[in-house]
Amino acid sequence: MNSDQQYMKLAIEMAKTTVGQTSPNPAVGSVIVKNNEVVGLGVHVKAGDPHAEINALQMAGDKATGGTIYVTLEPCSHYGKTPPCAQAIIDAKLKRVVIGSDDPNPKVSGRGIKMLENAGIEVETNVLKAEADQLNTIFFHYMKTKTPYVFLKTAMSLDGKIATSTGESQWITGEAARKDGHKYRHRSDAILVGVQTVIKDNPKLTTRLEGDGENPIRIVLDTQLRTPINSELIQNDEAPTWVITGSRISPAQIQAFRAKEHVEIISLSSPAVDIPEVLRYLGEQEITSLLVEGGGTIADAFVRAGKVDELITYIAPKLLGGKDALTPVEGTGFQQLKDSLELEVLATEMVGEDIKVTAVPKGRS
Repeated sequence: MNSDQQYMKLAIEMAKTTVGQTSPNPAVGSVIVKNNEVVGLGVHVKAGDPHAEINALQMAGDKATGGTIYVTLEPCSHYGKTPPCAQAIIDAKLKRVVIGSDDPNPKVSGRGIKMLENAGIEVETNVLKAEADQLNTIFFHYMKTKTPYVFLKTAMSLDGKIATSTGESQWITGEAARKDGHKYRHRSDAILVGVQTVIKDNPKLTTRLEGDGENPIRIVLDTQLRTPINSELIQNDEAPTWVITGSRISPAQIQAFRAKEHVEIISLSSPAVDIPEVLRYLGEQEITSLLVEGGGTIADAFVRAGKVDELITYIAPKLLGGKDALTPVEGTGFQQLKDSLELEVLATEMVGEDIKVTAVPKGRS
């Protein structure tokens, strides 16, 4: 590994600590080096705060002049909530810029690099690009599609059951797997279930991690607005709750929920809740990542709509049996093997006594 790669690796490792907390912005790390000495370090902590390059420049001060800045993502060239980083780099009189990923944001893409080159600064791109890209899988997806990146998380027995034939499901997997699952709640903008899960399990859908886990926006798909007014999602105000309904909901039905400030009833244009329409709406609200934790019916709706970007499956070393026991993806299923959703397994690992499988649809990795 040469020196450029070493310093970029440092920037990437720093940026990893912020993944999940910068939405709708990307996770970015930056390192400034002069005379083989690190003089500035920075990350982007959260949306609205200074970008990684600015934090690194502030730390470096006058030492930045004539140095090299390493940044995991192409510096921005436009005014948003903060001034353009490319101009700050030019003003600091850096000699060289080394970049990991190109920015797919049309406001930035290629413009930051061109701005730097026009100022006479040497620019090196695609250094540890694969690792830098992996930091911002969600951000890149959102920029390209304007819809959230969808995680589908399930927990099942070794014979593929999510509950016994009587409906008992707590807990199939062990505590370690459940804690690991909460990490996805922390890093996702929103978590989604169907109304049947609310009625049956009455979940809180909050993040229970040691320290300060972020609670995602809680979303319920509920075509006919059957969410009980006394459910945890309505009574508990630790996080916003959005109940997405069909178009045939009356004002009288909505009235019962108006007293809860953290609850919003959202009626879309279709009589029945439509997954693509839901994702378009969420994208418009700058929801960049969505964790789907609903039961088999909701999982089926996302799978059949082709709207699953990553699957997280926890498998417990248990056999439940029973032809009537529930499975992770229900509905009618695919009628022919050629129509099935083919997956590429990215990783398998042990989490406590359970197996965790991470997979994506083939061709998307």
